Amino acid sequence: MKKIYFLFLVLPSFCMAQDDSLLVQKGINLKEVIVSESNANATQVISKIDLQLRPTNSAQDLLRLVPGLFIAQHAGGGKAEQIFLRGFDCDHGTDFSVNIDGMPVNMVSHAHGQGYADFHFVIPETVDKLKVFKGPYNTAYGDFATSGAGEFSTKNNIGKSMLKLEGGQFDTYRGLLMLDLLQGKHLFTKYNENFYVAGEYNYTNSYFESKQHFNRYNIFTKYSAQLNARNYFSFSGSTFSSHWDASGQIPNRAVNDGAITRFGSIDNTEGGKTGRTNFNASLTTTLKNGAVIKNQAYYSYYDFSLYSNFTFFLHDSINGDQINQTESGRNIYGYKFTLEKNNLVGGKNFKTLMGAGTRIDDGQSSLRHSVKRVILDTFSIGHLNQQNAYAFLDESINLTSKLTLNMGVRFDYFYFKYHNYRSDSLSGMKQVPKVSPKLNLYYNLSDDVQLYAHAGYGFHSNDARSVVVKSSQNNLPTALGYELGSTFKLGKSIIVNAAAWGIDLQSELVYVGDEAIVEITGATRRLGADLSVRWQLNNNIFIDGDLNYNHGRYLALPSGSNYIPLAPGLTSTGGISYLKSKGFNGSLRYRYMNSRPANEDNSTVALGYFLMDAVLNYTTPKFVIGLSAENILNTRWNQAQFDTESRLKNETQSVTELHYTPGTPFYLKGSITFLF
Repeated sequence: MKKIYFLFLVLPSFCMAQDDSLLVQKGINLKEVIVSESNANATQVISKIDLQLRPTNSAQDLLRLVPGLFIAQHAGGGKAEQIFLRGFDCDHGTDFSVNIDGMPVNMVSHAHGQGYADFHFVIPETVDKLKVFKGPYNTAYGDFATSGAGEFSTKNNIGKSMLKLEGGQFDTYRGLLMLDLLQGKHLFTKYNENFYVAGEYNYTNSYFESKQHFNRYNIFTKYSAQLNARNYFSFSGSTFSSHWDASGQIPNRAVNDGAITRFGSIDNTEGGKTGRTNFNASLTTTLKNGAVIKNQAYYSYYDFSLYSNFTFFLHDSINGDQINQTESGRNIYGYKFTLEKNNLVGGKNFKTLMGAGTRIDDGQSSLRHSVKRVILDTFSIGHLNQQNAYAFLDESINLTSKLTLNMGVRFDYFYFKYHNYRSDSLSGMKQVPKVSPKLNLYYNLSDDVQLYAHAGYGFHSNDARSVVVKSSQNNLPTALGYELGSTFKLGKSIIVNAAAWGIDLQSELVYVGDEAIVEITGATRRLGADLSVRWQLNNNIFIDGDLNYNHGRYLALPSGSNYIPLAPGLTSTGGISYLKSKGFNGSLRYRYMNSRPANEDNSTVALGYFLMDAVLNYTTPKFVIGLSAENILNTRWNQAQFDTESRLKNETQSVTELHYTPGTPFYLKGSITFLF
């Protein structure tokens, strides 16, 4: 019997031949799956076929494959998406850690929001898999891993070169070229070597009345090689640039009174530009005693400029309230060391994982007042120097043949330094330590039933501009997570995961971008439950469904006025997929989010939605023809939604109400891929 390990739930995945990244060569039969202990909290590994069969406009869209995770875009496609998971409005990444090949994506003390995770520099076709860790239970992840963490891995080998052309509604075009540069030849070693380059270009005007003129290009290259019997080396480099126009968030009243349509705008001069260049190198060494050591170093250069207008004419009745947030030449330096070793002590199996590393961010950020992208004044400008040094120890012990104990501890040290060029009173330096213990238990009742319990402390950092001038209690708010669950099989072809969980957060921090400040809103508690089902009907048909419930409240506020704004209460995703190695493949999927409070007293409601998407592909050894449709029911829905006080040009008083970005209407896109 083939033994495949699952923890929580793995979506239907498929073994792929190394020489073809698009064709299914052998399907995994769920009847062969044994539910057993694996990497702690790894709820999902994205298979290559999942990437092919679901609508994907960018790598950021891959996050939607995480059970219970939703994203929302609200600035012309160029900004990092808003992330929702386990009752958290993670903003652009404050409570969810995103990583690519071990390199962090989240930006600390970012001009637009703490933990800003712009993942658009990744080309979707280069992604090999994604591991997701829900909750703060994994020692390898520190800052921002409150609701969880996502670890993307890129392909070492693309197999075949490919050319992909896409076109869709709203003047949408995309071209992708991936070239295998070695094709089995050798450069530096007689062992296995792989070297490829990928480039993409995207353009769309989107579905808004004001054309978005969105442009993005990505270039990525990766070399990997088995240098000798004990050393494996990998190096990747990438560069990314994007610029766009945006229609911004619009107020309900402007649509209701006919001043604009749902796809109109109050200020259509919003938008921005951004870019990121990365270098990432790692050396993995296997010692004679079986221990595995990995040394990794990375560097990123980042720039960002965003024009937004959230309140229109609330503060400046003449020029308006447009702001410009910038990151000017941020440099990110990082190093990480890990050692993994299996030992047999007293007849018990011990698996030790230890690591240490550091990350340094250095750059300038600013907040300016503008009108139609012309700068009028500078509100705030300064230089950031921030470092996070860390070490962790993680131990897994097989206490019995059925019971496994995993425990660990993580230590983080933060050095915050910010120099405000215009005010010494807003400058300063602070050092903050943080200790985060973790504890996980796994008990296998049988090959088909596993029980588990998780507990652990996590945190996310505050913005350096607030840390250096405020009290220490809110520098690194603590999150305590706890969870009970089971993964089990029903019959031979159904895998189920059920979990009940809770997260207590010491203090919610809300970044107010148009003022460059952080609001401290108090302690919260979230309690929830997750249910996931995977069912293989036959060799080619798979059904999956996820249902996620959350109840979150502020602890110190009176009942009825203690809702957590924008926290999802009930979400669900699911679908049916028809998968074959050749010929037609397809999937039909839905996603649902219920209506939820947009403010603490629920007087403003962010509207829920139900959407359906579909994908159809025809696959041959030489080419693939694809067709995808988003929102096939043409549902009228709101994507990003906020309770905002604003004033329009002709108004004498401000109004607080729902402001939103309309969601995608029916959207059809076709593609053709040539393999060579």
